[in-house]
Amino acid sequence: MKQVLEARDVVKVFEEGAQRVEVLKGVSIEVAAGEVVALEGPSGSGKTTFLSILGCILTPTSGGVTIAGESVSSDKPEQLRDVRRRLIGFVFQQFNLFPALTALENVEYSLNVRGTPGRAAAQEARRVLERVGLGERLHFLPRDLSGGQKQRVAIARALAGSPQLLLADEPTANLDTAVGEQVLDLFRDLARSESKGLVIVTHDPKVRKIADRVVGIHDGRLAA
Repeated sequence: MKQVLEARDVVKVFEEGAQRVEVLKGVSIEVAAGEVVALEGPSGSGKTTFLSILGCILTPTSGGVTIAGESVSSDKPEQLRDVRRRLIGFVFQQFNLFPALTALENVEYSLNVRGTPGRAAAQEARRVLERVGLGERLHFLPRDLSGGQKQRVAIARALAGSPQLLLADEPTANLDTAVGEQVLDLFRDLARSESKGLVIVTHDPKVRKIADRVVGIHDGRLAA
């Protein structure tokens, strides 16, 4: 099966003045197309820092990351931006929707930022919103959507432009149990049907039900 993500011996050190904190201590992971990986760990374990490095938001102090066959160079900020734009879709806990834009416009805007203009962006936005079951909510503002529907818009935005890797940070934290399960089922189905690699950082035990693998991280190292 094709590898979408490979991280090797990732170390991350934060320095402030005389203080030096090693948050990640040689973490490695592989994620294949269509695979769902849950990344679990207590607060301060390094999981969010690791997700930020996988998403090319932070750069590792040492070690390497390869996404969809492209080796990501930490000393080239323009490459990091390009990889984020083309190959990675993000889903966040807080939805991060623009309140003055409709569901369709929120996804369209994301595509515009990624370089897809006008009619092509509108068509792609409609496609992904229909794919996540919101074909009848295209012109609703966020205030008129439920929490589960807002997260579906966020998932559609992440899918727009056909990225190879999806990264989700606590995507069910603001949802009740039933809606959270529906969103997780949607994640699993999308990853498999569209051959996306999916990494979910979570404290939610329900994620285990849809994950192909559960990876623990503690004190900056993967749990044995």
